[in-house]
Amino acid sequence: MRKWVKLAGSQRIEEGEYDVSWQALREKRDQALAASDWRALKDVTLPNPWKDYRQALRDLPQNHEESNDAADAWPVAPDE
Repeated sequence: MRKWVKLAGSQRIEEGEYDVSWQALREKRDQALAASDWRALKDVTLPNPWKDYRQALRDLPQNHEESNDAADAWPVAPDE
């Protein structure tokens, strides 16, 4: 479960919980892969941290039983 909070200034006016769906997770994953595709072109040497990041994105769905767990384990893109 993910928690969300709606604030008005520093005052909480609403809050709740939601589940991350596999579909939403895959869409976000696909966007992250597309955003880093240029790094994997034939004429560009892909550094190992970027290889690892992109592989971790591809492995995300099959490495977790629950979509919320996969969202919690979201890989961090390497620094430029």
